[in-house]
Amino acid sequence: MEFTLSPELVALGDEAREVGRRAASKVEMPEDSWLIGNDREFSRELAERGWLGMTWPAEHGGGDKTPLERFVVVEALISTGAPIASSWFADRQIGPTMLQFGSDEQRQRYLPGIVNGTDQWSIGMSEPDAGSDVASVRTKAERDGDRWIVNGQKIWTSGAADADFIYLIARTDPDAPPHKGLSEFVVAMDSPGIEVKPVTDLTGNKHFCEVFFENVEVPVENLVGGLNESFGQVMRQMEHERGGIDRLVSNRALYDLIRDEAGPITNPLLRQRFAKAETIYTLGRLMVLKEVVGQAPPGWSSITKTLATEFEVEVAELCGDVLGPESMLWNRVSRNICYAPAYTLMGGTTLILRNIIGERVLGLPREPRPTS
Repeated sequence: MEFTLSPELVALGDEAREVGRRAASKVEMPEDSWLIGNDREFSRELAERGWLGMTWPAEHGGGDKTPLERFVVVEALISTGAPIASSWFADRQIGPTMLQFGSDEQRQRYLPGIVNGTDQWSIGMSEPDAGSDVASVRTKAERDGDRWIVNGQKIWTSGAADADFIYLIARTDPDAPPHKGLSEFVVAMDSPGIEVKPVTDLTGNKHFCEVFFENVEVPVENLVGGLNESFGQVMRQMEHERGGIDRLVSNRALYDLIRDEAGPITNPLLRQRFAKAETIYTLGRLMVLKEVVGQAPPGWSSITKTLATEFEVEVAELCGDVLGPESMLWNRVSRNICYAPAYTLMGGTTLILRNIIGERVLGLPREPRPTS
């Protein structure tokens, strides 16, 4: 089997790495660039280079590029720490969701702003009592003539404070079974009744947000896909979210920095850990590529995300051990050590994903619940 990329793809990746390094040099913390790298000007540069909506059909403003072309660009940008958060959610999830489930009018309305790098999106999915369990969502949308009235609360909504739109999951049939009564809406973030409260995390960053909806009016035409059919649509969207290269290389820039600064590694235990890291980077990349080229079986993204995000925690710890006592001061390494556990939570916790792998992929029986 030939695993090497074509010369054209290698050249594209090299170009993207150079662009990424230049952009990353302007930010203090290049790690988690797809989450905290909020730079609208850079999003417009990506658009000018044709690096947004790369695989989308040309008729919808996309680049008609191959998934491998998008892969090498995204891998390079995230690995170098380029600030791509302003366009990331829209490019990774919202656009593909609109292409699959949106109406022609919705595609014409929302896709150009994504491809042009001018519109920023957030995703209103998690709630205080419904983290990884989408079926427990309680934010409700009630039909009132030619509009929906939304009331409820979302939490851990990345980028909501800077977003132009939120892709909202809400309960539209309170009497239906939990998985059956959910629908999806596009909501403008400047709508009356929306309040955003940034949540400061352990590192001092405020990209996570609470979003409150109080009698927010949403036009009926902003319903995306089928009424009460959100759960199936969300599961497809999560495939885009969980199995990508971003889950493997979020702190790759830090790893490369520490590895280069460490010089020759003489400690045999550290050598083993670096060898393990290089091995998992290689295997994880191949797992992502399996998804990229359409060869992954159902549930593969849950396996990829579990491996990759648990590995990202190990990377942070390895970098701390190499740096030594200096990692107890505030710097890129200590910041990443504090933040790394979040990798295993966002996009579905590791415990939830292991259940999905066991039940849906491996077909293992559920453990009977105790009767008392």
